[in-house]
Amino acid sequence: MKHSFLDKYSNLNSLVHKLNPRTKIISFFIFIIFVITTTQTDFIQFTLYATVILLIILLSKVPLSYIFKRACVIIPFVVLVAVFVPFMNETQDGFRIFWNVLIKSFLAILATIMLSSTTKFPDLLHGFELLKLPKILILILSFMYRYIFVLTDEAGRMERARSSRYFGGEYLRQAKIIGNIIGLLFIRAYERGERVYQSMAARGFDGEIITINKTRFSSRDVYFFAIFAGSLIVIKLLSCIVNRV
Repeated sequence: MKHSFLDKYSNLNSLVHKLNPRTKIISFFIFIIFVITTTQTDFIQFTLYATVILLIILLSKVPLSYIFKRACVIIPFVVLVAVFVPFMNETQDGFRIFWNVLIKSFLAILATIMLSSTTKFPDLLHGFELLKLPKILILILSFMYRYIFVLTDEAGRMERARSSRYFGGEYLRQAKIIGNIIGLLFIRAYERGERVYQSMAARGFDGEIITINKTRFSSRDVYFFAIFAGSLIVIKLLSCIVNRV
């Protein structure tokens, strides 16, 4: 059972890993806002934003191969959507629209992977909780992350059982078997959810997530956020000055 497909390198010892989860979350959303508000023809600004995120990746010591391998899994879905976007607007250059969607999505994906790879998932959820994200969303994400491994292993066992009993046959028959497997997996997931709920209710769970580690802001967080946000502001100002000239 693999438990680290989201935060595989979250145990590394780097400046980015030591930051408070709230600092990284706020920095992430600020970066996304700066990226999506950039005009589609400002190539210099996109290049500088990519440089900033690349420097953070290098500071985090997370392997570049891992970052870009994860990004390459998502990019094809972005491309599939972006290809049809130019046809929805006949007044603009289709290639520019495609480029705008692609580059902004790529930078956002890199920032997302960076956030999840340098922060343990429970700490990330705790950071969102401290930032007043609705508690119901925190609980849903927490249980999803905790039990998705169980469901994945169960689906793997069912697939191996099907493969060991498969001696060839019509595709229609195989589709029916796969449909039965999906239905059975849903039923088992529902039943497991009921058992988990009953166990937590029996233990007096009131919806409050109690954590041992107390996250506090430090001077490191202040310096990082000041440099990071300052860099983004400088990039935006320089871009405005160059465009006016």
